[in-house]
This record gives sequence, structure tokens and C-alpha cells, in this order.
Amino acid sequence: MFSSIDDLEQQFSGQGYIGDRLLLTSIYLSVSLGEPLFLEGEPGVGKTEVAKVLSAILDTELIRLQCYEGLDAYTALYEWNYPRQMLELRMEEARGIDKATIGRDIFREEFLLKRPLLRAIQTDGDRPPVLLIDDIDRSDHEFEAFLLEILSDFQITIPEIGTIRPVHPPIVVLTSNRTREIHDALKRRCLYYWIDYPTLEKELRIVESRVPGIEQRLSGQICRFMQTVRSRDFFKRPGVAETIDWAHALLTLGVEELSEETVNATMGCILKYKDDIEKLQHEDLSQLIMDAGNTES
Repeated sequence: MFSSIDDLEQQFSGQGYIGDRLLLTSIYLSVSLGEPLFLEGEPGVGKTEVAKVLSAILDTELIRLQCYEGLDAYTALYEWNYPRQMLELRMEEARGIDKATIGRDIFREEFLLKRPLLRAIQTDGDRPPVLLIDDIDRSDHEFEAFLLEILSDFQITIPEIGTIRPVHPPIVVLTSNRTREIHDALKRRCLYYWIDYPTLEKELRIVESRVPGIEQRLSGQICRFMQTVRSRDFFKRPGVAETIDWAHALLTLGVEELSEETVNATMGCILKYKDDIEKLQHEDLSQLIMDAGNTES
């Protein structure tokens, strides 16, 4: 689907995603070899965005399975539409159908509620969809084991219908914030890459790509300030997503350079926990802003 890693890098850059060479190599191999890609890293570093950009580049459907505690196989795969089945039974009775045959056809595909995993496997398009399994670390160990089985052969057996196999196996991207360790068996089934916080130079490129119209001086101050904030001991350090949100907010407010008043007013764009905000407010903001304005820092 891509002629080379350089081609992939160019297309990702065209979508505003600035990825390093190692990440792009992992994505290229995942798509080329048909192997799931497991992305791990802190929140807001661009893991989910990889799947979104891939679907945009390939002009294919993005199917997202958002994981959470208690997620089970049926919720991720399929469910029978019981209200429609009951209605069909009533209609068959009203039509005077022989009681011995009533209900024989209520387990057809039209009565099936397709959840993300089944949709990804049963897609009818000419191109494989991108299946995003987001925050796998939030699911239970039982679902993780079930997912391993699905990713092994990409087929689903529904007792009433039969075995469903994909025409084009989906491109699979799994993400984790590492709130718990994922079993080695699942990781071995995937290509693995850890997405770290970006360097200052990379973050500057990201902001300039994702926030059109921002002045270079302001983007430099924002990125240097965020790099400093990440060096502090906060409960949740801000990711690139927060940097982009903050840059958009400052641009909307017509800010040309950082000030204590501006930082205090927009702190909710950077940090999302009360204790972290209070900790930053107790810092010497004037010194942090001065350091952010120093191009040598």
C-alpha cells in the first residue's frame, strides 16, 4: 500500500502527523506484513492518531473498539437484536404461519447487531478497514485472552450462521497507556513500539503542522514551556495533544507571547488534575516563562 518508508513518511506529514523513523518503520512493516501494531506510551503522545491517519491515507473505514473494564466478547463481537426478533415472531403469528415453523428464521444476519470486531472482519470494501483497539490496558485479562484468539486467525464462528472469514483482514492498531502490563502472548502476536514524549525540535514541527497561522516565537515559547512542565513531578504530565490544544487556545485568544496572566487563565488546557494545577501555580511562573522565551534553553 506504500512504496517505501519515505513514501509513508511523506503521506503522514501531509496529514499533519510528524513521526520519527522508527515509528514509521513499524507502521510500514505492520501494514506490509499484515501484523497488528501495538503502540504503548503516555496519554496524549499520538497513539490513537496513528490509526486515524492510516485510515485517512488509505481512504478506508476506521472501526474503533474502545476498551473498558467489563468489556466482554459479545459487546465487542455481536449481539442478536432481540426486540426485532420478538417483533418478527409476532408478525409470523399474525400472518397465520404454522406454529411448528414459527421462529425458524429469526437467526438470520439481518437480525444481527454487528459490533466492532465483527464489522472489521465482515467488511465488504475493496480495501481493508483500520481496526483501532483503543486502551487495551483498560480491559480485563479475560477479554485480552479472547482478543488474542481473534487476532490469531481473523475469523469468527456464530453458531446460528457459521464461520465468517474476512475478504481483506483488517489493519489492526492496538494502544495502551500502560496502566497495567499486557500479557506477553498478546504482545508477541504484534509488532511493538513505545511512543515517547517528543523532543523540542519534533514538538515544534508538530505544532507548526497542526496549528496553522501560529507565530514561530509563540510556538517556540509553548513547546519549551511544555518541555519544562513535563520535567516536573506531576500526576499526569501533559502530552502532545495538550500542547496542540493549548496552542489553538492561545491563538484563539490572540496571544502573541506567554505571560503569567495568560498561563494562569489557560492552565486547564495543559493539566487536567486539581493537584497538578495547584502545584504548577506554586511554581515561579515568571521564571518558567522567561526560560521558555530563551531560545538557548
